[in-house]
Parts: sequence; structure tokens; C-alpha cells
Amino acid sequence: MAVAVAVMVLPFSLEAKSRSPLSRRHIGFALLAGLFFAGDLAAWNTGVLITSAANATLLGNTSPLWVSLGALFLFKEKLRPTFWVGLLLAMFGAITILGGDFLTHPALSLGDLLALLAGVFYGSFFLATQRARVGLSSLASWWVSAVASTLVLLALSLLLKQRLWGYPTASYVSLVALALVTQVGGYVSINYALGHLPASVVSPTMLGQPVLTALLAVPLLGEPLTVIQILGGVIVIGGIWLVNRQREI
Repeated sequence: MAVAVAVMVLPFSLEAKSRSPLSRRHIGFALLAGLFFAGDLAAWNTGVLITSAANATLLGNTSPLWVSLGALFLFKEKLRPTFWVGLLLAMFGAITILGGDFLTHPALSLGDLLALLAGVFYGSFFLATQRARVGLSSLASWWVSAVASTLVLLALSLLLKQRLWGYPTASYVSLVALALVTQVGGYVSINYALGHLPASVVSPTMLGQPVLTALLAVPLLGEPLTVIQILGGVIVIGGIWLVNRQREI
């Protein structure tokens, strides 16, 4: 997070200067989004170490459910039956791809609970970002929330006595890649999308991640796709299509 903030400080400064003054109310929503995102990263990255990667990813991807409930009760969005069918299909497809281990051992461990909490935080991040984007550009919204996340995660790291230095070079290269690809590339794109689409549409669309993960695992990890994974991927894509289709009905 800190690397991403540092890399984008100049573009943000130029953006903020050209659009000055930035809305304090919407900066508040962006800061709130950053707090939620820090909670998501802290909970998920801890949970994945004490449960399986599949379980952590599956439970972390419950965020579309929390986003949809928040949109329904907090934002008073009218979500059509087609939306709920699409959402359930997409989530069922994700369970099909990732849920083998969880369905075999359905008891929730501490790691699983942390991953589930991460899903709640992630969903809250989407809702807060949607509000922030009403008055901020995608870059400004992302950068402000990234600063908040960085400070919270630094405080947690120091409080829990996590070392910040002395890792292998490969780890630092991975961290820089995460900063540039996931944070700058991925989350600026998400912030952009949330300025044009409601969180109730963007979040379920993100369930395409398990599909892409399974596809990337073929060349990168040598893990062949199973029939179940292929079927789950088709169901996810069909559900995402219905979620987006309901906006046109």
C-alpha cells in the first residue's frame, strides 16, 4: 500500500490541484473506504495463513452478498429478482470452483472466520467507495483511501511487532508488483467503475476472480482444470451476465 501511495503521489497532487477544492464530505467516505480495505487486507492475509487458500478465497468472496444487502437497506436500491438470481448463480459457481475443501470440512476455523470478516470489510469498502466517487475522481478517491489503509496497516504491523525489513529480494519484488498491478492497476480501475456503476453490480462482477485464478493456475502452477472448475466457471459467468443484464431490463 505504501509503495502504491508513493508511486501515485505526483499524479494525485496534480489531480487535486486541478480540481481544488476537493469535497471534504467525499474525502471522508474515501478515508472510511481505506479503513475498511485495511481491515480486509489484515483479516484475509492473516486468515489465509491459518486456513486453506481455497477456503480463504471462497469466504473472502462473500463480499457481493454484503454489498447487495447494504445497497438494499442502506442505499434503498431496487434490486430486481433477476439480480438476485444472477448473484446466487455467481456465488454458487464460485463455491463450485473453490469450495471443495470447505464442503469436505465445513467447520469454521479461526482462519475461516477471519476470511469471512475480510469479506464483510471488502463489501463495506465497495459501498463506501461508491459514495466517495460521487464527489471525487477515481484517482483521488483511490489515493485518499490508500493513504488511510497504509497508516492503519502500519499501525497494526507495529502493534503486532511484525518486521518490515529483512525479507528476501524476491519478496520485495512481489510487493512492488502487488503495488503496481493490484493496487494501482486493479483498484484504480475499481474506483473508476464505482463512479459509473453501483457497488451492487461491480462487486458481483468481481466474482470473475476465481475463474481467472483457476485459468492462471494452469500455466503458472501446472494445475489442470477439472470438469467441476469448468462448470463452476460457466455458472459464474452466467450469473455475472444476469447481474449486469438486470440493469437493462
